[in-house]
Amino acid sequence: MFLCSQIVFNILTFLIYNQIMAKFSKLQVLDAIVRTGMVPVYYNKDIETAKNILKACYAGGVRAFEFTNRGDFAQEVFAELVKFAAKDCPDMILGIGSIVDAPTASLYIQLGANFIVGPLFNPDVAKVCNRRLVPYTPGCGSVSEIGFAQELGCDLCKIFPAGSVGGPSFVSNVKAPMPWTMIMATGAVEPTEENLTEWFKAGVTAVGMGSKLFPKEAVSSGNWDTITTLCKNALGYIQKAKG
Repeated sequence: MFLCSQIVFNILTFLIYNQIMAKFSKLQVLDAIVRTGMVPVYYNKDIETAKNILKACYAGGVRAFEFTNRGDFAQEVFAELVKFAAKDCPDMILGIGSIVDAPTASLYIQLGANFIVGPLFNPDVAKVCNRRLVPYTPGCGSVSEIGFAQELGCDLCKIFPAGSVGGPSFVSNVKAPMPWTMIMATGAVEPTEENLTEWFKAGVTAVGMGSKLFPKEAVSSGNWDTITTLCKNALGYIQKAKG
C-alpha cells in the first residue's frame, strides 16, 4: 500500500515540477490529421523496431502517428520514440493510443504525446487534455457517445470498432443529422483503394490503421520499404477519394 502511494506521489511530483509542453499545438495536430486523412496505429516493445516503423511511415508521407499503450513499459519505448522523432522525423506528430484513464493520459502528455486516443470515452481524460490543449479522440460506438464527447471538447471522435458499430453506413447516418461531426474510423480499415474510398465517401475525416499497414513478414524481415510503399499508396487513395 505504501509503495503504491509512493509511486503516485512521485508521478504527481513529476507532473507539478516538469510541465513539458507538446511540440505541436492542437490546431497543428488536427490540421495534420485532416490533411493526410490517416493515422497509423502501432505498438512494439522493441525500440529499434518502433523507430524503423516510424521512419518508414514518415518516408511514406505520414505526419500523425499513434503509438499504443499496450505492453509492459510502453511508456519507456514511447519516451525514446519521441526523442528519436524530434531528430529524425521532425514533422511527425506523435500521439498515444489505448488510453482509458486520466492518470495515464497525464503521464504520456508529460512524455511528449501530442494527442490522446482511447478505445472508450472517459470525461476525466477530456478534462486533462483540455487543460493542456491536447486533442483527445475517444472511442465511441453510438450517436449519444459522440454527442457527449463533443460537449466536452472532443473535436475528432473515433468510432470503434468501426466495422462492428456499422461500418461506412454508420458514418453517413451520423453525419446526416450532425454534419459538423469529425469521425476517425479505426477497425475494419484496409490500405486498399476500394476500402478507403468507401470510408471517405461515407464522410470520415480520417482513418486509423494498424496491422494491415504493417505486414508481419515485412516487420520480421526488416523490409521497411514495403511499409513506406503501403503508406504512400494509402495516402494517395485517400486524397483521390476526397476529390
